[in-house]
Amino acid sequence: MKLANVIEGLNIKIVKGSADTEVTDFAIDSRKVKKGTLFICISGMRVDGHKFIADAYKAGACAVLCEKDVDDLPEGITVLRAESSRKALADMAVRFYDDPTSKFDLIGITGTNGKTSSTYFMESILAAAGKKSGVIGTVEIRACGKKIDYKFAASTTPETIELNEIFNIMLKNKVDSVVMEVSSHALELEKVRGLSFDIGIFTNLTQDHLDLHKTMENYFKAKSKLFDMCKTAVINADDEYGARLIKTAGCKVVSFGIEKQCDFKAVNINYKTDRVLFDVLHEGKTYSFELKIPGKFSVYNALGVIAAAYCMGIDFETVKNGISSIKGVPGRIQNIKNDKGFNVIVDYAHTPDGVENIINSVREFTKGRVITVFGCGGDRDKKKRPIMGEISARLSDYSILTSDNPRSEEPMDILKDIEAGVKPITDNYEMIESRKEAIFKAVKMAQKGDSVIIAGKGHEDYEIFKDKTIHFDDTEVAAQALEDLK
Repeated sequence: MKLANVIEGLNIKIVKGSADTEVTDFAIDSRKVKKGTLFICISGMRVDGHKFIADAYKAGACAVLCEKDVDDLPEGITVLRAESSRKALADMAVRFYDDPTSKFDLIGITGTNGKTSSTYFMESILAAAGKKSGVIGTVEIRACGKKIDYKFAASTTPETIELNEIFNIMLKNKVDSVVMEVSSHALELEKVRGLSFDIGIFTNLTQDHLDLHKTMENYFKAKSKLFDMCKTAVINADDEYGARLIKTAGCKVVSFGIEKQCDFKAVNINYKTDRVLFDVLHEGKTYSFELKIPGKFSVYNALGVIAAAYCMGIDFETVKNGISSIKGVPGRIQNIKNDKGFNVIVDYAHTPDGVENIINSVREFTKGRVITVFGCGGDRDKKKRPIMGEISARLSDYSILTSDNPRSEEPMDILKDIEAGVKPITDNYEMIESRKEAIFKAVKMAQKGDSVIIAGKGHEDYEIFKDKTIHFDDTEVAAQALEDLK
């Protein structure tokens, strides 16, 4: 596509050179530039793309887009200017890739917890309805149930360029619906700007990512952006931020919950060891559901997608079949099977609310003690560390504080931050820096009727240290620990 066509009608100016050149793709990393690439200079939090203009030009960039003045530009280079490189990139990408999200139903799911599980739940309902769906999420990318081998740098939502490439892959697989996790980072950094969301689901909002957003109010404002971009908002009415969002969302609103009055309300909830039974009250009628994933938070996740499916015109019987077909979600309240008479559960819970939810949910079906193994990530929100420690100390019978992606920080420094919330409450805890040793210790001390929770990493199969990244899978290590008991 001609550069002139890519920027036509957008708030982008040509500072130098000509727009009469062919654009073959976009890049925000100069190492990915080739002949015909339009290089987008982004002033990132760690790296400033403007410093790599010369490298991009040498690699064959047809033009560069800047958001500030740059000295010593290479001779012969075409330079574009915009107020925001990220916004400009999103606007150009929609045009360059021929607005792919306008060609299928797009369901975006945002919130602190529950995004991944909700995508799996929604995918199952769409399959029951005979739809060809795609999923973009933390665990993997899938089209029509098959994994797509596409690596993206971010942990939850891909970059703008990657997203549009993935959408085009979805279209080649003839999908008619796509479900995607939408992180606060993606919303704040304009990654999803210009996408045509049909439905947005809000699960909840609790403390997390304050390293980026600084305050909960900023975090909420970032999440809220999705609901000015979609046609219908499906919102958790029981969440305090959800209650606010119901009043401010710039689209049609449908609510769900357990405690408060709402459009889709769960009643008659029956929690069991391996499932949960509940009814949904909607417009005076009651519909029964069975979900093979226990816990109150599982009911909330199910309610959100049940409401979304109804908004898409899918009948309750089909929705019921989709919900009952869900067998589990990788790393989400995942029970490691064993014959020892106690439960070993791996869960992704890595926020205060997530840890509280998983412990409370496991407590519902545990006859004995609850032993919780967890840590906190390095180079992330430090304020939540003692809070998570206090929650585990208060709700668990025994806590083992351990490493969880320490990154550039010293693992024991992180554990001491967590301990500050544990120590005032209980002596029933210990700190074991090695995550493997911590898991082995928890499994070894478990007795019949107990439950061991291994929280924080879930589906992740790695651990990040300051000088290396190693393979580490909680489910594998838990299985090894159980095998070691024989």
